[in-house]
Amino acid sequence: MTRTSTRTTGQGGSDLRETGSGARLARVRRVTRPAAWRRGLVLAASALLLGLVMLLHAVIPNRIWSLGSLVETFLPWFGLLIPVLLAGALWRRSVSGTVALLLPVVVWLSLFGGLLGDRSHPGGDLTVVGHNVGAGNPDPAGTARDLAASGADVLALEELAPQVLGTYEKELATAYPYHTVQGTVGLWSRLPLSDTRPVDTEMDAGPLGDAKPADVKLTYNRALRTTVATAQGPLAVYVAHLGSVRVNPREGFWTAHRDRGAQALAEALAAERNDRVVLLGDLNGTMDDRAFDGVTSRLRSAQEAAGDGLGFTWPAKFPVVRIDQILVRGVAPESAWTLPATGSDHLPVAARIGW
Repeated sequence: MTRTSTRTTGQGGSDLRETGSGARLARVRRVTRPAAWRRGLVLAASALLLGLVMLLHAVIPNRIWSLGSLVETFLPWFGLLIPVLLAGALWRRSVSGTVALLLPVVVWLSLFGGLLGDRSHPGGDLTVVGHNVGAGNPDPAGTARDLAASGADVLALEELAPQVLGTYEKELATAYPYHTVQGTVGLWSRLPLSDTRPVDTEMDAGPLGDAKPADVKLTYNRALRTTVATAQGPLAVYVAHLGSVRVNPREGFWTAHRDRGAQALAEALAAERNDRVVLLGDLNGTMDDRAFDGVTSRLRSAQEAAGDGLGFTWPAKFPVVRIDQILVRGVAPESAWTLPATGSDHLPVAARIGW
């Protein structure tokens, strides 16, 4: 039996009978009227702005508070605003707000959609691990044992405090017969090392931001370069811990020391003659940050090539950014992952590389 509804028109008192399907069609027409498009224009403008910020992040200027680098550091998290805006558009029944969301959705997926799945491959010849062990680590011995148990062939450590260096050397001595420490960074290896030297990335400041005396270099050294003798040939390995960044009302996103270190590191990589290179370190920045263009133009991220997900590493209790990196050139990253938390506020990072 067909349900009908009666409506009286303003002329002649005639009745217009609508079927149930006609009523539904009328409701659709009411939703798609111009008023529905005009509703929620603020939401639509917000969606378009979000999409443009993600799409054009590279042209956001850094002259004021390093705003461009700040946006690029947290760029993946801008995607969380999409469901918020979608909920608002649906609540307001805004056609324009819903349609405008297509821009940020497409941009976010083009930037990070390929990083959501597992990109790892079986195989590989060498396992490398990097970890900022933390100067305030309450259990350096336990951290050293956990890292040795990871099966790493090459182990890079950053933020090695002088008072606990002996602990790491003692705990790692059995698994790693070869090691070198330059300032506050070190490398432990199952394979022989040679041609080891510091890389000066702290041209004018020490690890706490204080001025570095002109006659002191290694005291504040935070990067090194060495050659690992593998069965497939020599592998140049860099270990780096770049300067910290901070956010404050007066300077905004302060990255001066970090940026100078990134530039110096890029220059060292440009001068590297070995075709096979691995860089491990706490770079205090994401690889979306323009400050690392000189580095990423020469090396590629193992996590982006062969990881599973975005691989955030800091802070360890609830990671929101990946500032601990493994970058390679001339070798193939087969898999990349983060290791379980230690006593540090950073998560260790690992990668399996092959020739």
